[in-house]
Amino acid sequence: IGDYIVDFYCPEANLIIEIDGGQHYSDEGFKKDEIRDNYMREQGCKVLRFSDKEVFKNINGVVERIYENL
Repeated sequence: IGDYIVDFYCPEANLIIEIDGGQHYSDEGFKKDEIRDNYMREQGCKVLRFSDKEVFKNINGVVERIYENL
């Protein structure tokens, strides 16, 4: 989308799903993600972010949140 590559995109729902690893938890990573997410929202997309740990520990909760946003 634009100059960005996203992890998952559902065009029918304009939904972007990002799975964040450790590089996203630095101040620099957080700032880049914020700029990126704002751009995606300006394009009319909804952005959901999950940590990689959350996906492994609570996949059912992650799936539920995705369904809620479809």
